Amino acid sequence: MEISRFGKKIAETSGIGQLMEDLGVAYSKGRNILMLGGGNPAHIPKVQEYFRISMEKLLHNSDDFERTIGNYDPPGGNQEFIKAISALLSSELGWNIGPENIALTNGSQTAFFILFNIFAGEFEGRASKRILFPLTPEYIGYCDVGLKDDLFVANKPQIAHIDDRIFKYHVDFDKINITNDIGAICVSRPTNPTGNVLTDAEVEKLSKLAQENKIPLIIDNAYGMPFPNIVFTEAKTVWNENTIFCMSLSKFGLPALRTGIVIANEEVITMVSRMNAVMSLAPGGMGAAIMMDLIRTGEIINLSRNVITPYYQQKAEGTLEQVYKELDGIDFHVHKPEGAFFLWLWFPNLPITTSELYERLKARGVLIVPGHYFFPGLKESWQHKNECIRVNYSQDEETVTAGIKIIADEVKRAYDAD
Repeated sequence: MEISRFGKKIAETSGIGQLMEDLGVAYSKGRNILMLGGGNPAHIPKVQEYFRISMEKLLHNSDDFERTIGNYDPPGGNQEFIKAISALLSSELGWNIGPENIALTNGSQTAFFILFNIFAGEFEGRASKRILFPLTPEYIGYCDVGLKDDLFVANKPQIAHIDDRIFKYHVDFDKINITNDIGAICVSRPTNPTGNVLTDAEVEKLSKLAQENKIPLIIDNAYGMPFPNIVFTEAKTVWNENTIFCMSLSKFGLPALRTGIVIANEEVITMVSRMNAVMSLAPGGMGAAIMMDLIRTGEIINLSRNVITPYYQQKAEGTLEQVYKELDGIDFHVHKPEGAFFLWLWFPNLPITTSELYERLKARGVLIVPGHYFFPGLKESWQHKNECIRVNYSQDEETVTAGIKIIADEVKRAYDAD
């Protein structure tokens, strides 16, 4: 059996696919795994209660239930839900958008597959184009979505040391070069894996660069404002016709329902909708159905601000305190936790790679994600990539506490053995 180059690329990938397989195998074998890897959100009781109420309401309304499970939505997604999202964002953020500016996808991963392959790759009669990540590390899920190899180019960040332990990445604008082969700029905010929130000035400057070069700025807002609002610092959220803004219901608490939300100009939304039709006829409608009332009433904003944000901020502060305690005496740094639900730990001059650390931790029942996966498009060698790990602190306190203890123990063993 012969497979295409793209098929071989997917089959041979050692990125997100392998990590997801590790997660699945760990669960299927029934092991008591301390899950500090992956991107699952917390099961927050107050939020889960709203999901149950919405589901029960849907089940008791036979007409709504029958239509949700028995009918295809349009290729752009549930139109009533889209109208509700449009009204919410217009009211809450003052954006000048309508339903024509929004399309749904089967999760934001699908959205980025569509967008990256629209704006980068091979062009008829012209040179190939690529996606620019102006700051790495960046989201692991971007790595393998290109139909063409070498789809990404990335810049190393500036590193600002806030104190002896805390640092922050910044965009190094002096190193950004928007050449003719750049088809779009992409950033995540808050950034997965580091919890970094690009400053308003950085976003404004990137937006200006994109407009000057007549390319879109794509902002991955999976953890951002106004929902799920897992942001612990002051930040504004802006949109214009040259911005493609991607949101999701996953980090609000519904990852299994795969509901991505793309906000863009009408031309882009038309292309996204048509790609939906080709790839899956239409996006699934269960996420839209469960969240409809929360969107229409604006209660999603209240839950995000008053329940989700403080929940994760408290978790971040508690986990950071434990990291300081357990790693006392070890040379390490932590990226300033400004959002999302990860700690990004940096161990300068770690005697082993974080890939080896990953394997050692997996053998002890702890899953994290080694840092080298989070540098899509960065071609140059950089030791820093092999000195960082991402730790998810969204799980219950007992799991996180036990996992941090084992991480600290393995890191100390690595240094002691050197």
